[in-house]
Amino acid sequence: MKTVTLEVSSADDVKRRALAAFKGRRQGARISFATPELLWKVLTAKRWELLKRLAGQKPLTIRAVARRAGRDVKAVHGDVHALLDAGVLDRTEQGKIVFPFDAVRVKFTLRAA
Repeated sequence: MKTVTLEVSSADDVKRRALAAFKGRRQGARISFATPELLWKVLTAKRWELLKRLAGQKPLTIRAVARRAGRDVKAVHGDVHALLDAGVLDRTEQGKIVFPFDAVRVKFTLRAA
């Protein structure tokens, strides 16, 4: 099973992991956000539903994703583009949408203000 970790990380953490990767240390699939607020702004409930529909699936058109989610194509189009812009989804050479993972792990720590 191919799992991606969505996490909140500082720029220093991302740089540290990148340097470790350049030295050959496996880092696993990760998508980092600067703050928990940004993570939740990008990953709304409707977008989570799209990720559930796309996880482990072959590449699909936006129309096919909308059909699977039972939603309007225009609304799904906006959500797909937000996820593409955030680096959560990928687009194939044929223009289809793919989430190349079977599972998602979310990792962040909430600290007192």
